[in-house]
Parts: sequence; C-alpha cells; structure tokens
Amino acid sequence: MAKVAFLGLGVMGSPMAGHLAAKGYQVTVYNRTGAKAEAWVKANAGQHAVTPRDAARDAEIVFACVGNDEDLRSVVLGDDGAFAGMQRGAVFVDHTTASAAVARELAAAADHHGFGFIDAPVSGGQAGAENGVLTVMCGGDAATYAKVEAAIGSYARACRLMGPAGSGQLTKMVNQICIAGLVQALSEGVHFAKRAGLDVEAVLDVISKGAAGSWQMENRGRTMNASKFDFGFAVDWMRKDLGILLDEGRRNGASLPITAIVEQFYADVQAIGGNRWDTSSLIARLER
Repeated sequence: MAKVAFLGLGVMGSPMAGHLAAKGYQVTVYNRTGAKAEAWVKANAGQHAVTPRDAARDAEIVFACVGNDEDLRSVVLGDDGAFAGMQRGAVFVDHTTASAAVARELAAAADHHGFGFIDAPVSGGQAGAENGVLTVMCGGDAATYAKVEAAIGSYARACRLMGPAGSGQLTKMVNQICIAGLVQALSEGVHFAKRAGLDVEAVLDVISKGAAGSWQMENRGRTMNASKFDFGFAVDWMRKDLGILLDEGRRNGASLPITAIVEQFYADVQAIGGNRWDTSSLIARLER
C-alpha cells in the first residue's frame, strides 16, 4: 500500500489517520504537540516525524487537518513545511476547513513545485471521523482527485469533486450556512415547546417524522432539551467557519442575513463560557 503522511492529530485528524493505517497504508504522522504523535503511534501502526517536511518525505499522499488558514500555511510552507519534503507527482490533500483563497494559493504553489493539491474539507464531526463515515467535498483537477479518492474512502462514506481549487471550501461554506440556520430554528422550537408546557421529547418525536425532520433534530434535539453540550463540534470552530464564509459572501456579493445573525448569537454563547460547547448550545442564550 502507498506511503502517506498525516499532519494534525486533533479530534478529527487522529481517527482519520487511524483509518488509513487500518486499511494498510504506511502512515507517518506529524503533530505540533509531539506527545500526541507518540500516543498515536502506540495505538496504530505507523511512525511519527518531528517536522512536516520529514513526515512528507517519500509520501505519495500528504493529508492535513489543522485549525485555520495560518495553521495550514505553517505546516505547508517554509523550510520545515510539507511542500519542502514532497516528491514530484505526490498529492497534498487538505481537510482543514479554511478559506477558498488559501486553497487557491496553495494549489498554485503545489503546481509550481510539481505536485497536486486537493482542498477537501469534511462534514460529520468527531463521530463521523471515528466511525469512518465523513462527507468530503473536494476542489482540484480530476486527474489529481482520481489519485486520492480511494485513500479518502478509508474514512468517508461520501466524497465528490466539486470543481477547481477552492470549490471544496466553498461547498463546505454552504454546508455551514445550512447548519447554522437549522440549529437556530431548532433551538427556538425547543425553547418555544418548553415555554408552552409541552412534552418536548414527544414533540420532537412526532415532528421529526414530517417535513421539519433533520439530522440536527434527530441528533441534537433531545440533548438541547437536557442542556447537554459537552460534546460535538465546538462553538469556537463554528464561529471561525462562519467568519470565513461571511468574508467570502462579502467578496462574492451573497446576501447572508440569517447567517450573520447566527454568527453573532454564537458570540453570545462564547460570552457565557460556551467556547467548547457543541454548536447546539445556541439554545443556552435563549434560556438565560
């Protein structure tokens, strides 16, 4: 099986790299905090490197899943960056939720050095990563995508090329726009049901079978009702994502009034200490 590298072993990257190892890929990992890389190697077949450059050396595919645009540049560019160690013909696959602009920037840099670049943000959260059922939205050229599709399938149940470089990130922005509106509506619905004296669980059970049903309702409605938020996709990350897409909307002229409001609602959740709460914690600001 191919030699691959994985940069970034957070709650998403660690299980994704683990699925690659379980499928038989020869995996070298890198993480800014070396102890996480050492722990991953103990739990999985593979090895770790002290720099992104060392991890990327001889790899046919280099994957990354880090925090934001600057984190991505820090593991890709410079003397110790992955691009400095990659061989011609290799492919860099970026699973970070980042801007379309940085995807295009790095795709151009990769092309200049003689290797491919795919921006490939994911949806499905920590549970999706752990269970290997992520949805992956990709940007890049078809020939490059064909080289990495099977490897991405190690941890994805759906993977699709959406267009040229940056298209994966733009598609992820659409995903986050839709989630933000759904979570706010669900928060208001649960809040209203409580104030009306209804049996909230019974309400959710019946309306989830009709046109109001959604993944958010099935998976977050009851935990919202119980004020349980110590899991899932953190508010800090969601607000980061919404900031990226609102910037893109200003550039392309999209009108996103509801998304802009929900982004500020997440700022309210941060202000009450909910930075690491799940995104369903929007309801908390309604109940205080």
